[in-house]
Amino acid sequence: MIVTPSAPPALAAKAATSTIPIVFNLGIDPVRAGLVASLNRPSGNITGIEVLTTELAGKRLDLLHQLLPTAAVVALLVNPTNPYNYEQETKGVADVAHSLGLQAQVLRASTPSDIDAAFGAIVELRAGGLVVSGDPLFTNRRNQIVALAARHAMPAVYQYREFPSIGGLMSYGAVLADSYRQAGIYTGKILKGAKPAELPVQQAVKIEFVINLKTAQALGLTVPLTLLGRADEVIE
Repeated sequence: MIVTPSAPPALAAKAATSTIPIVFNLGIDPVRAGLVASLNRPSGNITGIEVLTTELAGKRLDLLHQLLPTAAVVALLVNPTNPYNYEQETKGVADVAHSLGLQAQVLRASTPSDIDAAFGAIVELRAGGLVVSGDPLFTNRRNQIVALAARHAMPAVYQYREFPSIGGLMSYGAVLADSYRQAGIYTGKILKGAKPAELPVQQAVKIEFVINLKTAQALGLTVPLTLLGRADEVIE
């Protein structure tokens, strides 16, 4: 069988075989992406786990605004080569920015060098904060992004706790370990004889909010007690 960690390999696997069982773990709507016919009845040889990602982009901006209430300009870092994340997260952040009276600037990056350039643009835009898309590219390049955010003293909010755990400011999103555990359970069931078409797509709905207080202090930020009280984990 085949287990895939994101949308591109899942789509490639589906195109390659209609017989080998496939289990995906991804952060986009698998129906909209054309991977399955429906969540309840995937059909064919593929099923898996949908991680809440794009739906939470606006909420991440809202949390950042609560930390930085005087910031008038915010930036969103997205990967234009991933249309699923790009379109929904851009719209989600734009809608929330409009409701909060903020100016949202979209910065695009699809390579490591693009990420470096994007941070240079953030400085020129005088953005007060940054929302980083939940795109797999940025998760894979989290060390680079967290280091750039520190170098430019840029408060940023991310999708996964893997960012604040290495020095990022804060994160709000699904628990990656939980989604992979669910994917592992499905993999075990299929290896024991279950058919992918009979296993509904599961949603990883466990959400966590993590704040790195050391990073906030290094940025000269005072985290409101209301945010600290909502955090599932505070790194000190």
